[in-house]
Amino acid sequence: MKFSTTCVNVVAILTAVAGSASAFAPTMSAVRKSSSASTSLKSTVAPSIPSTDTAADTTVASIPKFAQRWRKSTKQLATLGPASSTLEMIETLFLAGADIFRLNFSHGSQEQKQELLTMIREVEEKYSHPIAVLGDLQGPKLRVGEFSNPNGEVLEKGQIFRLDLDEAQGDNTRVMLPHPEIIEASLIDHVLLVDDGKVKLTVVGKGDKYLDCRVDVPGKISNRKGVNTPDSVLDISPLTPKDRSDLEYMIGIGVDWIALSFVQQPSDIEEIHELIDGHLKEDAFRPAVMAKIEKPSCFYDDNLEKIVELCDGIMVARGDLGVECAPEDVPLLQKQIIDTCRKQGKPVVVATQMLESMIESPTPTRAEASDVATAIYDGADAIMLSAESAAGKFPEESVAMQQRIINRVESDLHYRAYLNQLTKNDGVTPTDAVTIAARQIAQTVNAKGIVSFTLQGSTALRASQERPTVPILAITPFKETARQLAMSWGVYPELPRSGSFGFSSDDDDLTTVDNPHVSAADGDFDIVLKNACRAALRKGLVNDPNDLLVVTAGIPFGTPGAANIIRLLPAAGPSCWDGVCRVDE
Repeated sequence: MKFSTTCVNVVAILTAVAGSASAFAPTMSAVRKSSSASTSLKSTVAPSIPSTDTAADTTVASIPKFAQRWRKSTKQLATLGPASSTLEMIETLFLAGADIFRLNFSHGSQEQKQELLTMIREVEEKYSHPIAVLGDLQGPKLRVGEFSNPNGEVLEKGQIFRLDLDEAQGDNTRVMLPHPEIIEASLIDHVLLVDDGKVKLTVVGKGDKYLDCRVDVPGKISNRKGVNTPDSVLDISPLTPKDRSDLEYMIGIGVDWIALSFVQQPSDIEEIHELIDGHLKEDAFRPAVMAKIEKPSCFYDDNLEKIVELCDGIMVARGDLGVECAPEDVPLLQKQIIDTCRKQGKPVVVATQMLESMIESPTPTRAEASDVATAIYDGADAIMLSAESAAGKFPEESVAMQQRIINRVESDLHYRAYLNQLTKNDGVTPTDAVTIAARQIAQTVNAKGIVSFTLQGSTALRASQERPTVPILAITPFKETARQLAMSWGVYPELPRSGSFGFSSDDDDLTTVDNPHVSAADGDFDIVLKNACRAALRKGLVNDPNDLLVVTAGIPFGTPGAANIIRLLPAAGPSCWDGVCRVDE
């Protein structure tokens, strides 16, 4: 064994693997003088790492102008639709900042969704970076029937209007409400909102098959307008026959997240878990479940805490939530939801009308920019675009504007102060202790990132919960885990190539969550640490051999949720420290 005064041999490997000739430019002259040492170390590089030529085409580090994209912490979710249904536009939105793509099953055919998913995977492979796909179920649609007048009827303030089960066409005095669950659940003085609240009705009388309502907010009511029931918990499943078909299809094509609409209570989450269990094939990876919070009943008693506990993530669906709750309550409820998710370590997305005017305009209103910024200051993991990216005239500009706002807010000193004040669970487990310590060490030594080795994502999620001051690089054997982690604040997963943590292995090796491939070479831990350095270089998180990374891992590898090691590691690799490297001959 001998020691070199420079890290040139390991630097050569890192630079070659990353395909960036200028990544560690100050050491290049020394690298050329150490070719023999470099050659001897190259034999330990896992074959799953791409060659220089491949990496130059597919890695972010080889495109320096995109490196800053991996340094933001708040994620971006873009909905795909007619305005963004081509491979070129999906790639454009990804490069503009989108981390997750939403497939809205309320519109279009199932086959169209699979085509979009295929294109997303092409972009993912091209840039060697995992992209999450969220399938959004439509949920029940509660609507009135049809009127004899095709233009509808205008209701006057104070008049009595009946909702019943009679299939006859409606007039100025009544209309069919084909939902007996609403009639059964409604009580005197309960409020019903028609057409997103444009017409407000209050129940003043009821029978077995009808509700008599007083018109408190007058307006026009026409065919098949939606009905909201803010005061009632309906005895209805959140999954319609269409949703059940779409759910089975989502599982079949391999979406990473499934969003459940019309969640009223914790039992709704239990229902979708049971359905997923029934459709999931043996050894198939389980999609994560996201509950859309859009009903006031989610805030009854401890419903919100239980819903968050049962699901894998939450969406603040401010569309229906804004209809069924008072407008002045929505910002407070948004903060309550985010705080609850932060405390339990679950990712939370803020959605709906974030940049609504950009459907028609290339720039947002100042109020919209402030709304996006507020969600970021509140501590949201991700912010979402709906019609702006799906059907608007400026999908790329909308995504880029979100990223501009994210970058501006996250550079504000107030942002870090707000994050540190937010509720979080300090925990009492060894993993909690290691994760908290990693955050503190990274801040103390000014590390460039935290590297989290994780099997099913729990260790990386715990690191995200701490909201560290540096990016979290998650390394996992499973592409599915990497994709799901793309939803979480500050986490940038490495796309695994060989079903391992980076060890030498054949691509044909079969790997499952219960039996990960984690021990195929000598010096296991050093090998995965070297690959962590390579991944950090590819992402552009490090650019100097002395840049520091804080590594957390669980030994033995393959133990879900275990984190019992912290290692402070220079970017040059585990054999180096403070400019001195060990060379084994």
